[in-house]
Amino acid sequence: MRKQYRSEIVGEADLADDPMAQFALWFQQAADSHLFEPNAMVVSTATAEGRPSSRTVLLKQFDSRGFVFFTNYGSRKVREIDENPYVSLLFPWHPIARQVIVTGRAERIGRDETAAYFRSRPHGSQLGAWASAQSRVIGSRAELDRRYAELAERYPEGVQVPVPPEWGGLRVLPDALEFWQGHENRLHDRLRYVLEGDAGGDGWRVERLCP
Repeated sequence: MRKQYRSEIVGEADLADDPMAQFALWFQQAADSHLFEPNAMVVSTATAEGRPSSRTVLLKQFDSRGFVFFTNYGSRKVREIDENPYVSLLFPWHPIARQVIVTGRAERIGRDETAAYFRSRPHGSQLGAWASAQSRVIGSRAELDRRYAELAERYPEGVQVPVPPEWGGLRVLPDALEFWQGHENRLHDRLRYVLEGDAGGDGWRVERLCP
C-alpha cells in the first residue's frame, strides 16, 4: 500500500521565524483544505516508568505560549502527566500529505481560563463533562445515560451549569516542533524548530532532518 506524495518543496527560507506562526499558517491551510477536524491531534503521554499511551484529542486554543486542550483531570492522560509532564502532539493531516509533531511539557491552565472555555461549550457537552468520570470503569452504557439524564433534569437548557472541579485545560509548552511535508520517492521535507535554552530563552533554531 503505497502512495506518491506530490507537493512543493519546503525550504528553510520559506518558514516563519517563530514556529507558532508557522503552525498558524499550516493550520489555516489545513482548515482551508476542508480537512475533517484539522484540530484533531494525537496526544501521547507516558508513566514515570516510561510506559506510553496515546489518544486523539481536539486542540481548542493555541498562541505564542503553546497548545491548549481540555479534559477530565482524573483521566489516564492527566494521571500520567502528573507523573511525567513531557508529552508529544501529532497533527496527522494525511489528505494534504502533512503532519506537525510537537514535543514539550504540559501544565494545567488557570481556572479562569477553564471557566471561560467551559461557558462557550454547547449545553450538552457541559453536562457530558459532569456525567463522565473519564477513564474510570463503568458498569454499562445505561448507567452513563442515566447520569446524563439526571443532570439534564437538574440543569435544563438555559440554566447555568457549574464547571466541574475535576475538569479543565492543559497547555503544552513546546520545546520542538517538526513540520513534515510528504514528497515523491519518500524524500520528504522534515524541518524542525528546536528551542535554544529554556522556555523564554534564546529563541529557536531550525534543523532539516533526513526523511
